[in-house]
Amino acid sequence: MTRTRVVVLGGGFGGLHAARRLRSVDVDVTVLERGTSHVFQPLLYQCATGLVSEGSIASPLRHLLRKQKNVHVALGEATSVKVTDNGGVVTASRFDGSTFELPYDYLVVAVGMQQAYHGHDEYVQWAPGMKTLDDALAIRRKLIAAFEIAESLPTPEERRPWLTFAVAGGGPTGVELAGQIRELATRALAREFDSIHPSEARVLLFHGGDRVLESFPDSLTDKAQRTLDSVGVETHLGVHVTDVTGTDVEVTAKAEPKTVTRYDTRTVLWTAGVEAVPFVKQLADAMGVEQDHSGRIAVQPDLSIPGHRHVFVVGDIMSLNKLPGVAEVAMQGGKAAGAAIAADLSGSARSDFKYRDLGSAAYIARGHALVQAGPLKMSGFPGWVSWGVIHIAFLSGNRNRIGTLINWAATLATGTRRERAITYGDPESARRPYN
Repeated sequence: MTRTRVVVLGGGFGGLHAARRLRSVDVDVTVLERGTSHVFQPLLYQCATGLVSEGSIASPLRHLLRKQKNVHVALGEATSVKVTDNGGVVTASRFDGSTFELPYDYLVVAVGMQQAYHGHDEYVQWAPGMKTLDDALAIRRKLIAAFEIAESLPTPEERRPWLTFAVAGGGPTGVELAGQIRELATRALAREFDSIHPSEARVLLFHGGDRVLESFPDSLTDKAQRTLDSVGVETHLGVHVTDVTGTDVEVTAKAEPKTVTRYDTRTVLWTAGVEAVPFVKQLADAMGVEQDHSGRIAVQPDLSIPGHRHVFVVGDIMSLNKLPGVAEVAMQGGKAAGAAIAADLSGSARSDFKYRDLGSAAYIARGHALVQAGPLKMSGFPGWVSWGVIHIAFLSGNRNRIGTLINWAATLATGTRRERAITYGDPESARRPYN
């Protein structure tokens, strides 16, 4: 008798925890991932700014799942899905353009989101996002190269655009990135150049709302804003980025009069929103369901797609009870999808997904972070320590935990950042390597 086949699309938080939940279940699991590693996305901005290496936040999926005998890992990207009476077939592509098929009895979709440019995908060539390791390395290249080029220019007027950094989006990623650029300039690079003063680097943070970090209570975001001000980040609220070129960025005020301002800058970084990856639309069409404005798919309380009990959607592309697109939702959702499959095979009833909110955290600057967990609210140094404990706990693998702690300790002790090697890849092809 053929064993039940479970295909998991995505090796992020949702996909990894779905596969792990099926460890002792009599099924064959295939995890399809477009890269070779599980990436700890909450620390991508630290990789981009030289605080940690890419190896510290990426763990090979084959290593993480090596002890799970019922799991097979496949490298590729899902391109389409066909539905049959009791399952279906996923078609995937390899790097070389060839395709292969993965038949399934159960499908867990955890493919995640990509950076949204709101109809202006041409911005990606000038303004990389912050969703993948390729993005982080592209940003590191832009940051380090900007200081190096400024060092080689003869006049302050020529240097100024290279020492001006614009960040679009005032959510956690944008705030964390802006704060880290200032720390990189004022601490790690401050005494390493001859012609320029990196501490003069201007960091502009543009956000459409009336306060940064809008998912946190006002009392915490007020403290975050004061910290950003103290470290030298220039925050511009109530504005949208309306144009990006290789030499400047255009910002338009939301309120009347809609004033337009252009800033000369060679470095624009984009964190202003996310959207579902293209495969999700193909999935929605195949399943006969609709997507919301960001491309998410509404699911049943057990995380299955309406009318398709054998197909589960978890993580950022799941729409249920307005749950946020954070790692903990994906992890718990992956476990719940695996539990539902196990319940079916044992003849038990499925349980509805109940999210346990463990809180939110955001790093602002050294010694300053926000943590909210239920009624508990922390900021400043206590929040910073708690933030560190939380992130170390959720990193995959003891080696990565130890390595990250060592990097953090070395940076605190010396003020330097050694993870500043740059690559020369193309951000657009890195964003879509399978196209």
